[in-house]
Amino acid sequence: MQLKDTAAIVTGGASGLGAATARALVAQGAQVFAFDLERSLENAEQLDGITYVAADVTSHEEVAAGVQTAVASGVPLRTVVNCAGIGPSKRILGKQGPHELDLFRAVIEVNLIGTFNVMRLAAEAIAKTEADENGQRGLVVNTASVAAFDGQVGQVAYASSKGGVVGLTLSSARDLASFGIRVMTIAPGIIDTPMLATVSEEFRATLAAGVPFPKRLGRPDEYAQLVIAIAEHDYLNGEVIRMDGSLRMAPR
Repeated sequence: MQLKDTAAIVTGGASGLGAATARALVAQGAQVFAFDLERSLENAEQLDGITYVAADVTSHEEVAAGVQTAVASGVPLRTVVNCAGIGPSKRILGKQGPHELDLFRAVIEVNLIGTFNVMRLAAEAIAKTEADENGQRGLVVNTASVAAFDGQVGQVAYASSKGGVVGLTLSSARDLASFGIRVMTIAPGIIDTPMLATVSEEFRATLAAGVPFPKRLGRPDEYAQLVIAIAEHDYLNGEVIRMDGSLRMAPR
């Protein structure tokens, strides 16, 4: 799919996987609309080609307004990459009692419902664009996690939400096929994002040692590289790609 002179939406675009993806799409000639919470946008890197949009992915109104901003860019909206997410850790039952229902609900709301919310509203806009010579109108790339398959102790909410994203993949691809919209999901392993910035170098080395090969943490730019590869490979659709160095997570 051609990315030059098209519009792209990237959620969680102020940092981590989203920021790397936004930069990669701009390098391909796309106009990027990076959605994130207003407080997150305060420290976002300012680059030509990236327009930051304050939007909570769980809000119909804010996402709808953001999508319309992208539509109004003057170039067709073709790409949506859902990177926004949260990952608190909590056991179903711990020393402090049972897992808070509100916390579980919040993780599902952001990671799964937020992904669906952006996808459904963006797909409506993409479906109104003119198809290319192959009948293709666009691509949605969602972000799951290896936790969807290898959920660890304390990841019950996170693993459930990412398992839901995996479950969205094939059904969504089939739903949107008649509109010429592909849907793919990336399931990253342990990626060196700001979420890991607070842990010690010793702990980071331990995490890297558990990866079969390459024995290191993944990089956000590698996620972004995979997004570009998926966009360029028109026959990829309805599939989940693990990006994890063949890592299979231990129970803890």
